[in-house]
Amino acid sequence: MGILIMLGAWWMGPSLFGAGSAQAERRVVDATVTKPVECSKPDAEEVVRFQLAGQTHEGLLSGCGHDQDESVRIALENDPAEAEGPVEVALAATAPGINDLRRPVGLGLLLLGCAGGGTYAFLLARGPRTERASLATV
Repeated sequence: MGILIMLGAWWMGPSLFGAGSAQAERRVVDATVTKPVECSKPDAEEVVRFQLAGQTHEGLLSGCGHDQDESVRIALENDPAEAEGPVEVALAATAPGINDLRRPVGLGLLLLGCAGGGTYAFLLARGPRTERASLATV
């Protein structure tokens, strides 16, 4: 059963352990937090300012806890020149991707879980070994 689970996980591809997005479509730039927000507010969004192609743009960063004028790296998926008003941005470190260790580590942990489950099922199916226990008491 564990082998079937591993084959199914491998067949599902990179989207299983992290949504794959085309790295060419994302642009990572440095930004400055202009309007920080406290983390006590629900659905907190901070305003950041960044430069792209010589123009200054504003973005809405879904997050909180940054200081005024703090520098952060953000990832852009949409072209800010085409958007009216602030564009949605994400922290570059949390943007999904498949070029990191998520997939191999996830598959390795799944393999260990399947091996542990298979070993436990084998021990349950085998049952107790009473003959060795009686030899040890003599």
